[in-house]
Amino acid sequence: MPYGSTFDVEAKQLRLIAIEELLHSQEFWADASSARETMKEQRALKDVVDQPEAIGRELEDLTILLGLLREEEDPQALKELEGSLKSLESQIAALEITTVMIGEYDQGNAIITVNPGAGGTESQDWAQMLLRMYLRWAEAGRYKTEVIDLLPAEEAGIKSATVTVTGKYAYGRLKAEIGVHRLVRISPFDANHRRHTSFASIFVYPEIDDTIDVSIDEKDLRVDTYRSSGAGGQHVNVTDSAVRLTHLPTGIVVSCQNERSQHKNKAMAMKVLRSRLYDYYRREQEKEMAKLEGEKKDIAWGSQIRSYVLAPYQLVKDHRTGLETGNVEKVLDGEIEPFIDAFLLKGRSASEAAK
Repeated sequence: MPYGSTFDVEAKQLRLIAIEELLHSQEFWADASSARETMKEQRALKDVVDQPEAIGRELEDLTILLGLLREEEDPQALKELEGSLKSLESQIAALEITTVMIGEYDQGNAIITVNPGAGGTESQDWAQMLLRMYLRWAEAGRYKTEVIDLLPAEEAGIKSATVTVTGKYAYGRLKAEIGVHRLVRISPFDANHRRHTSFASIFVYPEIDDTIDVSIDEKDLRVDTYRSSGAGGQHVNVTDSAVRLTHLPTGIVVSCQNERSQHKNKAMAMKVLRSRLYDYYRREQEKEMAKLEGEKKDIAWGSQIRSYVLAPYQLVKDHRTGLETGNVEKVLDGEIEPFIDAFLLKGRSASEAAK
């Protein structure tokens, strides 16, 4: 194959065959929850397995066409062939990324939170710039987004934001953005036009569906209602429709003020809380495993993953992969796909090297 994931695809083909054999077993359907998870895995595997076959057929067709064109020497047809080959190259690159996203929740939706670091207005403005960047990225990728909580800052920017991102591989891609993002620029808020460094953190959680059991005891919750501070018209501003949930054992706080109904806001807040608790408990397990193995793992807030420099020069550099570009404007306008792809592919390379 013209791409470097033959072993991965073959392994998935074998797993897909095994699943399809399971579908004919009565015992398989006896456990509804397990069956749902296996069917979800089957759909994910078919995406990876079917696509190489389609690409292979297209490549064969183009090879035959190339042989015919060599004899006829048709310039227009050659130009069309060149376009088809570029399209095929893009499909292969996309497939390579797909073979990397094999995590349990990679195919699903994501919940992203943006928080400014220390630095007041500077960091709050930077957090808003990052929020815009991810919304533009999602729009370009045809993901559906919903800002479910937004706390504006007093002078400029935001104090926090929570957004749901709905679409295939939303979590698989956005998990590459977890960490601290650093901005260097001439401050628009400094009368002396000095250069400032600002930080903001990005956390991404998989959206957990109702088939995953994350138990939340009502006595462990504190529920506060308040008036929405965001847009929504007069109705939102005169009723205590916004909801804040505090999970007392962990200290996790989730807010939602997007809906007009208090009931709907609480339901959405509970959905986000379930996802965050699932992620919290998973991380706690990973930390315990790291202790047993004698390792130390960085928590997201302490990991600076990328720098965006606007002055004295223009540069965006990812510190994990080394990938960089001088077109900062395009990156801040949502063109972060190269950084996501580089991170995912590096993760696969590291995994293969460890085998």
